[in-house]
Amino acid sequence: MANATEYRNMSVADLNKELIDLRREQFNLRMQQGAGNMPKVHRFSAVRKDIARIKTVLNEKKASS
Repeated sequence: MANATEYRNMSVADLNKELIDLRREQFNLRMQQGAGNMPKVHRFSAVRKDIARIKTVLNEKKASS
């Protein structure tokens, strides 16, 4: 889990790559939950918050350019 300041220092391409990776992880967590195999329940909220942080930083970068 990274801070918003760390995300602000990343480029837009890196942010998009990180967003794709987090969405893939979120999907995998949902599949594990559906199979009844959830060893890391706390990751749901952490991944969701990281996705929101990245989307916020992307919108800030888009608005400033």
